Amino acid sequence: MAKQNVAEQFVDIIARAGVQRLYGVVGDSLNPVVDAVRRTPGIDWVHVRHEEAAAFAAGAEAQITGRLAACAGSCGPGNLHLINGLYDAHRSMAPVLALASQIPSAEIGLGYFQETHPDRLFTECSHYCELISSPQQMPRVLQTAIQHAVGRAGVSVVALPGDIAAAPAPAKAYEHALVTSRPTVRPGDEEIDALVRLVDEADRVTLFCGSGTRGAHEEVMTFAERVKAPVGHALRGKEWIQYDNPFDVGMSGLLGYGAAYEATHECDLLILLGTDFPYQAFLPDDVKIVQIDVRPEHLGRRSKLDLAIWGDARETLRCLTPRVRAKHDRKFLDRMLKKHADALEGVVKAYTRKVEKHTPIHPEYVAAVLDEVADDDAVFTIDTGMCNVWGARYLTPNGRRRIIGSFSHGSMANAMPQAIGAQLTDRKRQVVSLSGDGGFAMLMGDFLTLVQQDLPVKIVLFDNSSLGMVELEMMVAGLPAHGTSNRNPDFAAVARAAGAYGVRVEKPKELAGALKEAFRHPGPALVDVVTDPNALSIPPKISAEMVTGFALSASKVVLDGGVGRMVQMARSNLRNIPRP
Repeated sequence: MAKQNVAEQFVDIIARAGVQRLYGVVGDSLNPVVDAVRRTPGIDWVHVRHEEAAAFAAGAEAQITGRLAACAGSCGPGNLHLINGLYDAHRSMAPVLALASQIPSAEIGLGYFQETHPDRLFTECSHYCELISSPQQMPRVLQTAIQHAVGRAGVSVVALPGDIAAAPAPAKAYEHALVTSRPTVRPGDEEIDALVRLVDEADRVTLFCGSGTRGAHEEVMTFAERVKAPVGHALRGKEWIQYDNPFDVGMSGLLGYGAAYEATHECDLLILLGTDFPYQAFLPDDVKIVQIDVRPEHLGRRSKLDLAIWGDARETLRCLTPRVRAKHDRKFLDRMLKKHADALEGVVKAYTRKVEKHTPIHPEYVAAVLDEVADDDAVFTIDTGMCNVWGARYLTPNGRRRIIGSFSHGSMANAMPQAIGAQLTDRKRQVVSLSGDGGFAMLMGDFLTLVQQDLPVKIVLFDNSSLGMVELEMMVAGLPAHGTSNRNPDFAAVARAAGAYGVRVEKPKELAGALKEAFRHPGPALVDVVTDPNALSIPPKISAEMVTGFALSASKVVLDGGVGRMVQMARSNLRNIPRP
């Protein structure tokens, strides 16, 4: 049997760790690894058109499966292109391994062609970032990188010069069993005792939930029922906590709606559960706050805490709920539920009257129709910007759907490449990209990846010929919109020219039929919907100080707009309020 080289050993190890595909663009320093992938059963090379798309795709795959995913870039400019997608994966706590191939090892530090130092460049967006400068470092460096990515839930980067990749692997290399899943973390008894006391002493408890409540829906509902707590959520908590939730009071933050803001400010104990919610101005400063998080570095960095709990949300609630005294007074909960329903009723009317005749088409109407016709287990990937607004307010979670976006990093152009990674995990599952025209155009080259891989991703393009969120920020700051308009082609015609299905929709009455037909198409499809660029309605009390990049930092209400079927859920929850 021929002796392995380092590249072959590298590929064998990542395959053993559960990696099924390696996203990237080929290049000379990467060629030994690509060739090893070609010859290794059970792992595929996914050729994309831009390495940024490779990193986004890997991050989405990791978020869908919960397993390690991987991407690669050739030396210098090739791996540099990975960095934005890796930032997103890292901030989304997605376990991703990135291979940054490097120039010949003897030339490092001498200003060689395409020289960069990935072991320095990627340190801020990774838990582990190291250069393999000798074959003898394999496989220990790679194994350590994998364990960092999986164990700490984020990115690891391995820089590997092409000449070392092609060199013989060390004889009798030390390989060990790999960590491929994370344990649950239970708080200590003293912390649970302290939390029980705070809950029992409080008359009004509110839960505010983030992505850390994944898998804890039942435990959250059981606790909320026991202490009669309203349950709000951040955007990344929406898919895990909003469905089948009789305690739902909506979402707080930039895209907030309903009574979540009031519920978090009018309680006397706020429990931040599995959330690293970044907008401090939406959090109260005059109530007791407990934060529960599996990442101890998140505790207390957004607000002053009365108690910090290091633990998994589900395990913590399992320890906590049986020990707290049941509360019977529903006055606070019922008042928040009514406020929530009233708030939704107040904003939904503007976008439910005569929308079928309005042109250009209301984007809210597009999102509402999409929510109705999409599959019950669809995966939605959402571009940053106004698509975040429509996704947050109109896509209805049900425990089976997934909603993925650049919710922590806030990058443009994330939706389509994330859809690539999501679709490759299951070609039969419906994957829908909610793309803005600005984001889609930025990485439009990877639409060709959908065609080349024959991935049945459906792109619903909100085409308002503008950078809508940036335009909003300028308007709020009192500035005239400038540099925000896009001169767009007929994107449906572009899709057809690329070999995909494409249809352009300009009239509301054509929308539902166009979406259904595109969804029935067996391959990639794009629905170019011409939407109203003037759909934004600015609240009257918003001020210039509220705008900081993508975030509004001092308002409980940000955008006045519809809220889709959430109003029906709020009405349903009102029926649960006992009548005298």
